[in-house]
Amino acid sequence: MSNSGNKTSKGHKPTARELAVDVLTRVEQEGAYSNLQLNAGLQRASLIREDAALATELVYGTISRLNTLDYFLNRYVSKGMDKLQPWVRSVLRMSLYQLLYLDRIPPHAVVNEAVNIAKKRGHQGISGMVNGVLRNILRNKEELVIPENLSAVNKISLQHSHPKWLVKRWIELYGETVAEQICAANNEPPSVSVRVNTTMISREKMLEAMLESGIDAVPSPLTSEGILVKSGGNMALTDWYRDGLLSVQDESSMLVGTAVGPVSGMKVLDCCAAPGGKSAHIAEIMKDEGLVVANDLYPHKQNLIREQAERLGLESIETVVGDALELKDKYSEASFDRILLDAPCSGLGVIRRKPDLKWAKTPEDIEGIAALQYEMLETVAPLLQVGGILVYSTCTIEPEENERLVARFLDNHPQFGAPTEEPASWDDLHKIALPRGGGMQILPYHFGSDGFFIARIQRFS
Repeated sequence: MSNSGNKTSKGHKPTARELAVDVLTRVEQEGAYSNLQLNAGLQRASLIREDAALATELVYGTISRLNTLDYFLNRYVSKGMDKLQPWVRSVLRMSLYQLLYLDRIPPHAVVNEAVNIAKKRGHQGISGMVNGVLRNILRNKEELVIPENLSAVNKISLQHSHPKWLVKRWIELYGETVAEQICAANNEPPSVSVRVNTTMISREKMLEAMLESGIDAVPSPLTSEGILVKSGGNMALTDWYRDGLLSVQDESSMLVGTAVGPVSGMKVLDCCAAPGGKSAHIAEIMKDEGLVVANDLYPHKQNLIREQAERLGLESIETVVGDALELKDKYSEASFDRILLDAPCSGLGVIRRKPDLKWAKTPEDIEGIAALQYEMLETVAPLLQVGGILVYSTCTIEPEENERLVARFLDNHPQFGAPTEEPASWDDLHKIALPRGGGMQILPYHFGSDGFFIARIQRFS
């Protein structure tokens, strides 16, 4: 069999489904990031808005439900899914995803489109096989159920499409019920929220403008600058975004800036700042008065932070390039009133935005990143003034990267401890989120926002 099925001929404009098959195949074969492959594919293909939305749904939905789809397909593919060419696997997975999870697409259209792609990219035998498998599934759709007699790990793994090791881990950490809620939430579409740039406009005025434009939006219950956008398209393409009135940011992420608790005139260090959303939020809370040192390891990401600051009209942000572990060589001890260490992490709190993460990560990844996180925390903590606040945050729900790490740090550094006061916005968090190690663990199902850990640490001497 030819292995060229994942390529389109020169000059051919792919359909939404062809584009989705290309992206899915590259993600599987090359280990490419789905969001980067999809964005690049959408730019090349110039699809109309509806087709771009369909391609996006097919890519993320198929990756999200990967092991459930394979579980069912293996019953109908005589030689097994593993023996198929990657692009054929992608066609079958994408098609079954539509049949099982998308009510708006008629089954005959799903099958016809799959057969057309198979004819274009393969040969008569492949298109016949694809046609036979999908029509056989349609005739026996009522048999596509997860057996009741499976263990909790196997059942949750198949029902909500997560790797077994991760389900087992979360059951041990959080219990079976919570583990299942986490997995189910990871397959929900992410909510859209924006942060209002309060140096330019109040949340109330911004909300009024949105409602007048026919956008369905409500104030965020979690943050005073946030707005939840229930329908209204891509907010990053609006004039409000271009003019710096708002930024697209998840509510959990906004809570980090609030936890830092900066006030006008302070000197704040954001150790791992790119793409700059939290630095910008901190500058906005400070009314752009003071200094926010936004450090990041990569020079090209420095430009992202600068562009964001310019768009938002913020002059208090100073971008710096360098390893966070070397910040102690650049700045004197006790140089900063506030420090944010939004540490690199396993990202297991944002699976709904990056579904390929759950298939790519391993237990060893968590151990490896936790060692780096601790080294970072130990390195930057001395840069904090006595009385100052250091916020340690991650977008993961792994205790090893979160509360256990903070607890170890506090045990080893008695001059640091939990602050006596918390942000007012944490009152509502306490009702639902998990208090952990002096911090707050937000799980993906708590508020419909990203899974985040946020701990506030004060220097006492």
